[in-house]
Amino acid sequence: MIAFADNLPLVRLSDKRAIKYERAWLERAVAEAAEEAGYARWWLAPHVAESVTSYLEREFEENIIASQCLRTLVSSVLQVIGYPEVARGFKLPEPPVRISLAALAETAGAGYELAFFHELDLTLRRVLSSRSSRIELCDLAACVKRLRRARAWGKDCAALRNEIVAHVRGQAARLRRKRGLELELT
Repeated sequence: MIAFADNLPLVRLSDKRAIKYERAWLERAVAEAAEEAGYARWWLAPHVAESVTSYLEREFEENIIASQCLRTLVSSVLQVIGYPEVARGFKLPEPPVRISLAALAETAGAGYELAFFHELDLTLRRVLSSRSSRIELCDLAACVKRLRRARAWGKDCAALRNEIVAHVRGQAARLRRKRGLELELT
């Protein structure tokens, strides 16, 4: 048996992909179900997510949990604490998609901003056509430093960072989907 470093199982999605379990993902899903049930900014969402995470860490013995089993587990917790209306509306969303901007810069090569923006556009088109409602673009500072070949942050780095942020916002607006999309750039 293989034990994972964080003692948490992978989550097998309905399309057979296995993803890393993330407490924040579950917490957002619980908060969304609570909001749909009429509880805006529900204070119990983090506690429900922590309870499920604790169970998976300490009691769950398998390396993989099916998304349907995870959904049932969360619904059971919600029922037990007296929130059946939240349990009825609970569903696991597609996991967030993470894009490392530093990895895209690496692919493009140092100093090749045009190639980077081309790779970024291709990646954004692909990701925005997926079913995920959350996209996380990370490693912006490392990306900028790589593209500028800079060891220290300077004015030219800040200008490129602003250009990338504006570009991502523009692409997201242009490729906007019908259902909601949460975009995070760090």
